[in-house]
Amino acid sequence: MSIHTFVSMKEGVKMMSEDKDFVLLDVRRPDEFAKGHIPGAVLLTNETMTEEKAAAVIKNKDQKIYVYCYAGRRSKIALQKLDEYGYTNIIEIGGITDYTGELEVS
Repeated sequence: MSIHTFVSMKEGVKMMSEDKDFVLLDVRRPDEFAKGHIPGAVLLTNETMTEEKAAAVIKNKDQKIYVYCYAGRRSKIALQKLDEYGYTNIIEIGGITDYTGELEVS
């Protein structure tokens, strides 16, 4: 059974603080990711995402996945793609523009 949820960034951050086993997926471009991302996030660029690239980053299709982008549009598209690839537990948390914590730079 697929579980797909849309929550605010604030709610998503709260949920992640209470979770132990999840993947935090940033679907922005590599240059955006390098300038600053939520600590612990992994990059899987929405524009180049394929089922194979998703499988390389997220091995377990039942893994809880929090997904975000810049403003919320690409994360919704990424959720649809991940759903089509068979991922079952996706939580879309919108855009990093609503994130108020420290950013990690790479």
